[in-house]
Amino acid sequence: MASNTNRKVKRLEETRDKRPYARAKYLRISPYKIRTVLALIRGKSVEEAEAILTYTNKGGCLEVKKVLQSACANAEHNNNMDRSDLYVAECFADKGPDLKRMQPVSKGRSHAILKRTCHVTVILDAKSM
Repeated sequence: MASNTNRKVKRLEETRDKRPYARAKYLRISPYKIRTVLALIRGKSVEEAEAILTYTNKGGCLEVKKVLQSACANAEHNNNMDRSDLYVAECFADKGPDLKRMQPVSKGRSHAILKRTCHVTVILDAKSM
């Protein structure tokens, strides 16, 4: 039984993605708004992506920039990669849980307000020369 488990763990480790990444979870901004920002930096080099995020006037730019810098730090520290060779290979925003709030309206009723959250993931990779 244990040998089968060991083989499964080894197989999962071999197929695991080795690229550096960073993830921010439960951000209090809609994934729809974050996805427009992520579309701007997808496929760009890290320096270019940081410049775009610094000078873009969108709601989620600050959060995405923090995730990008964290992914760069992970690449430099954990994988000994050079920052100038990195580019944004993948980035996506998944939906998180909604915070449910109620807005009182006339005649004693209430309307639901959904405060959306999201999980942002940025995956980097080295440029192949």
